[in-house]
Amino acid sequence: ACVKELEAQNARLQERAENAEAALATARDLINDMAIAQDNRHARVKELLQLKRDWRTAVALLGMPVVLLLIYGFALSFDVRDIRLAVVDQSRTRAGREVVQAFLESGYFVRSATLDEVRPLDALFASGEVQAALVVPPDFGANVAARRPTNLQFVLVGVAGLELMDVDQEPPIVGLPLVWYNPDLKSSLFLVPGLIAFILMVTSVIATALAVVREKERGTMESLRATPLVAIELLIGKTLPYLLVASASAAGSLFLAWGLFDVPVRGSIFWLAVVTVLFLAGGLGWGMFISTLADTQQVAFQLGLLSSMLPTLLLSGFIFPISSMPRALQVISHIVPARYFIAALREVVLKGVGPEVWWNDALALVIYGVLVLLLATARTVRSL
Repeated sequence: ACVKELEAQNARLQERAENAEAALATARDLINDMAIAQDNRHARVKELLQLKRDWRTAVALLGMPVVLLLIYGFALSFDVRDIRLAVVDQSRTRAGREVVQAFLESGYFVRSATLDEVRPLDALFASGEVQAALVVPPDFGANVAARRPTNLQFVLVGVAGLELMDVDQEPPIVGLPLVWYNPDLKSSLFLVPGLIAFILMVTSVIATALAVVREKERGTMESLRATPLVAIELLIGKTLPYLLVASASAAGSLFLAWGLFDVPVRGSIFWLAVVTVLFLAGGLGWGMFISTLADTQQVAFQLGLLSSMLPTLLLSGFIFPISSMPRALQVISHIVPARYFIAALREVVLKGVGPEVWWNDALALVIYGVLVLLLATARTVRSL
């Protein structure tokens, strides 16, 4: 009986010891998790403090988008205004004067010369004094009065960068173009959303890449490598503060676009914020990836500029329609994230539609962001 009692006591003691060991292991794991969480917080706080000390990076993220939007927003325009027009009214009738006045009152033309015949036009075009000429034929008034088909001759200098439109029509017919979403044909409504995408992409990629490479040059990355942080945690700690600052910069750019260029926001602010954050996350991830390739700020700047500015400017549909590009460039444009962001941004801002229309663009941004973060993580693992 005594032996059995001792065996029972030993079993209870062994069970208590096992429970104590399990509790100790749980506490040890909890302490490790708390330490890792503390390291993550320290990494994020460190980046925010670094942004506070490194005013150049903060200015690049907050100030440069505003400056670039002001410069390009006012300087870059496809609006056709003040075309220097020569008028050759050979009909000398009321109908001829009315059609000339209609051209001048449209806001597109400014009368620069009035001629009686067409022969001096060659010299005026060669000297650059006029860019276009309106020729009213002698029988114009009689044809209009008799309601017969008639013609107007409109001559345009081909180097002016303007587009020729057919104005021949029967007198009873009046052409009335209807343009949805941009009835005034303001180029700012077309250009500013693309300009915002261009600015955010360039600044997010370059600022992130330069900030991380700067720490490499100063040797402060070595202290982070000594922490128990894994690669993905290090990337999140590095990227999250810049994502917050870049989001504030995007909000400021959109506010300026609305206040200065009358760009409306017809869609949901929530969905606008969602698609903007997706785009910025991909841009910041690409900047982190570049920082793993470059060892100096000069190399990081060049890589960031070449990989963000040129594709966004040329292959995103910002200025040149993708449908008019050669087939090979159309295929390459599918890897440019700005292509999808500009399409979604125009859908939300100008059309006011929801994600049921642009969900494929948002999905492409998600895929791009995941891929670049995986690339950056893999490169960071190799460098740690």
